[in-house]
Formats: sequence, C-alpha cells, structure tokens
Amino acid sequence: MDNARIKEVLLDIAPTELDFTVTQTGKESKRVNGFYMPDTHEIFLHNKNFKNENQLIYTAVHEYTHHLTAEELLKTTGNASARYNAKVHSQAFWAKFNSLLLIAEEKGYYKLDWESNEELKELTEKIRKEYLEQNGRLMQEFGKLLIRAHELCNEADIRYEDYVDRVLCLPRNTAKDIQKVGAVDVNPAIGFENMKIVASVRKKDDRAEVEQEFLDGKGPVTVRELMRQKAMNCKKTGEDDQKAKLEKEKNRLEKTIDQLSKRLEFVEESLANL
Repeated sequence: MDNARIKEVLLDIAPTELDFTVTQTGKESKRVNGFYMPDTHEIFLHNKNFKNENQLIYTAVHEYTHHLTAEELLKTTGNASARYNAKVHSQAFWAKFNSLLLIAEEKGYYKLDWESNEELKELTEKIRKEYLEQNGRLMQEFGKLLIRAHELCNEADIRYEDYVDRVLCLPRNTAKDIQKVGAVDVNPAIGFENMKIVASVRKKDDRAEVEQEFLDGKGPVTVRELMRQKAMNCKKTGEDDQKAKLEKEKNRLEKTIDQLSKRLEFVEESLANL
C-alpha cells in the first residue's frame, strides 16, 4: 500500500479540512511504529515494523487521530502545536482512536481477527468466563460482606475505618470500591474493573446504559469518555434551562417595572392636581 492509498483510506474513515501528508520511512524502529508532526501535519510510518497491511493501517489510524486532534485544537485555539504536546494520549484521544478503528473495521480496512485463531479464541473464552466473570462475581459477593461488616461495626460501636485498616488490612478506597460493586446489581461478565465504573453511576437507568456499552464491546476508556461527554451535555442543558428561566423572569420583571412606572406617573400627576 503506497502513501497516496493510505491517505485515501484515512480520509474515507474520517474527513478533515486540514491537509496532511503520509510518508512511509522505509525504516524499522524499536522505539515507535510511527509519529505525527503537528507543526507540518505530517504522518510518518516506520513500515519496516509491520508484517502486514493490517498492522500498517492500525498505526496509520493512530497517527491520523493525532492529526484530527491537532485540527480540533487549531479550530478552538488558533494554534495546534502550542497545546498539542501537553497530553497527546488523553482519554479523549483513545476514545476517538477506538471509534476510528471501529469505522475502519466496518469499511473493511482493518480487522481484529482474534476469532480465526482457534487457540486464541479458546483462551479468550477461558479468560472471560473463568477469570473476568468469576472474579467479578467474587468481588460482588465480597462487597456485600463488607457492607454487612460495616453494619456490624456500627452496631458494636466500632470504627469501621479502623477495622478496614488494621483487621482486614485493606486500603480504604479499595474497600469503598468493592462495597459500591456489592451495593448495586451489575453484570459480573464485564469484569470487576468495569463493574466499578458502572457502580459509580448513581441512577439505575444510567448504570444499565453504561453496562450495555461494556457488553457491546466498548473499552473502559471509550465508556469513560462517553460518560464525560454525557455529563457535559447534561450540564450544558441545565445551564441552557437556567438561562431560559432567568430570561423569562427578566422579561416578566421588566413588564412589571414598566407597569409600575406608568402607575407611579399617574399617581404623581394626580397628587399634583390636588
């Protein structure tokens, strides 16, 4: 696959208004598979690192995600390189990268073909069923036991924090996370770490939505970013509602002030004629 074709594939995955170039270096690198230059909008790929085009596309999409991030910064700040290097691999970056990989898969440019390897497929099922799910269920039961231990400590006038610190020898934050998982109904099939994310959501319907994202195959970084975006949208909606409410009250007050001003003018004229 030549440079022009790689660029064509990337543009088909996601359009950009900011022009860029793709260069295969013809080199092998033990440090990185590729890199992006935000000042010149150049993608460099060390193509000698790749065994096939699938691996090449994976790295190309990664570097293209950097380009799209730089484009967003350019639109919002007017300078792509000034803030670009502050945190290039942020949660938002990985979420965007994963979404672009999904598009690349749908369009047939890339595939995560783990199921075609029978040994890997069998191993994956073993990990999911015997480790992720069983560990999730075990930690869920653990959480219920900690909740009961907390209740018994309160009944016996024992400081639960001291019990956690010096009897169970658990970090307090760890105990809190486990208790949260035990306090709500979460599918253990998603694994304990993802169960913690679901359990952190307050509303039941929202928890079910986040849990489904995991069951649909989205990774924790993507799910966290979706949660963040939803929270920002809710905040913006709340701010818009508050603004509309205040504007409505302002209009009502202005009408009241106008009516009172006219009434005051009438009263003053009446007093002057007495």
